[in-house]
Amino acid sequence: MPEHQNKAWYDILDFPNMDRLPKPRKTGITMVIDKGLGMTETHDLLELASDYVDHLKLTFGTSAFYDRRLLKQKIELVKSYGVHIFPGGTFLELALLQGRLVEFLDRARSLGFTGVEVSDGTINIDPDTRSNTIKLARAYGFELVVSEVGKKDPRDLSPDAELWRQVSQDLDSGSDLVIVEGRESGQGVVIYDPEGNILEDELEDIDRHLGDKRDSLLWEAPKKSQQLELIMRFGSNVNLGNVQPQDVLALEALRVGVRGDTLRQYYLEMAGVQPITIRGIKPKVRGGDPVDSID
Repeated sequence: MPEHQNKAWYDILDFPNMDRLPKPRKTGITMVIDKGLGMTETHDLLELASDYVDHLKLTFGTSAFYDRRLLKQKIELVKSYGVHIFPGGTFLELALLQGRLVEFLDRARSLGFTGVEVSDGTINIDPDTRSNTIKLARAYGFELVVSEVGKKDPRDLSPDAELWRQVSQDLDSGSDLVIVEGRESGQGVVIYDPEGNILEDELEDIDRHLGDKRDSLLWEAPKKSQQLELIMRFGSNVNLGNVQPQDVLALEALRVGVRGDTLRQYYLEMAGVQPITIRGIKPKVRGGDPVDSID
């Protein structure tokens, strides 16, 4: 694949799963959660892994604490690597509470954000206000408009039927992707139990009712076990979010099958072959004789 020809191991080994879509992509999105990366950290992340990062979310209201000049610099840096950047939905909820949505969108656009997130994870928004907020963000010309379903507090869990309807309504209103709430912890919300295990019945219900709209869902999955289970269920191009910056390459390794967790599944089970034991190979230096041992 031409886009991988500059990679260090391109001509030596093939990925067990070759279905992974390259950027720019509509599915297989990786959204990274940024709780306060400095400019050097942001540059290092993007220099190393921008091919595998689609969205960078300045989570919660963290962007409120940046110096304006520095925030603009960071936004421009992220955009230069072909990555969307947007503030967290909780910050927009605050703007709605204070009656300052227009001012919020004006500022987000002037700062250079490429996207916004519309959510009601903490507050309650009536359906018309939610729909109109998505439409207004779209009208502002943001390249990316995402919404989020599900409550952050386990005491405020929404009925499944309400969640399915909200996903459909958000997409009809103009949302590019609908995020399924998972919080930073990945525990006790929507499809996760208090320990972070996936609730199979909840996941099955959502998947069954959304059908062909499932590719428009982005699952917040901060834990490796959650990422693995969602990849095994939906494939390498499932949309995943709230990925920690240091986990981007590890997640990509899961997606393409170069971690033990997915190598067995992709290479052995999906190929229909039995596990094998490789024997009788002696290490050999190129052009030299076999080596009996390596110190």
